Amino acid sequence: MSITQTTTIETQKSGIATIPTRFEVTTLPVADVDRAKAFYQRLGWRLDIDFKPTPDSRGVQFTPPGSQASIQFGEGTTTMTEPLQRLLLIVDDVEATREDLISRGVEVSELFHREPEGVAPGLDPERRSYNSFASFADPEGNEWLLQEVTQRLPGRVQPTDVGARSQLLLETALRHDRFEKAAPPHDWWDWYGAYMDAREQGSTPDEASEIADRYMADVKHVVISPA
Repeated sequence: MSITQTTTIETQKSGIATIPTRFEVTTLPVADVDRAKAFYQRLGWRLDIDFKPTPDSRGVQFTPPGSQASIQFGEGTTTMTEPLQRLLLIVDDVEATREDLISRGVEVSELFHREPEGVAPGLDPERRSYNSFASFADPEGNEWLLQEVTQRLPGRVQPTDVGARSQLLLETALRHDRFEKAAPPHDWWDWYGAYMDAREQGSTPDEASEIADRYMADVKHVVISPA
């Protein structure tokens, strides 16, 4: 009797993955949760949650303005003890962002940029995208690096999710109905733009409506009539 053995060799897939796998949260090691919470509140980041699922654990989550990803820290959330380094924060204007942080009481490094021979002080002379920086750290030593990006490298921009955009447009239209009935004649797309931008920055529908109303009043001088 002969036994024939067969070996199955799995063929590895190649190419770009298409199943959405969105990076959501980075966990920071902190020793003093309340001190870290106060620091990120001072930055103006959105506090998503502060909860104690058990008596021995606590979770705090913040989201930077405009970011799709968040940070978490707390008690019983990680075994890491050493602070994280070079956490990237992408900004449109590193100079303006640095000034805003300093106005909030944060110690921020001087601006610097990269040259072929190494790091050099100040903004990139040509203000090239990806090449101007500043840094700061939280009280726990976790280091953040501000990087100015004004133009993305090819292939870094994700295609639009048409279904999600359609849902947001529908939501915007329904929310705009209230404003349209109370406001004088105006260009609807101005309110739409402000509302959709606020939603994409993480605001709730109610918050986005208030932001859009303020934009119309402050920038377009369109004010709704008192109820």
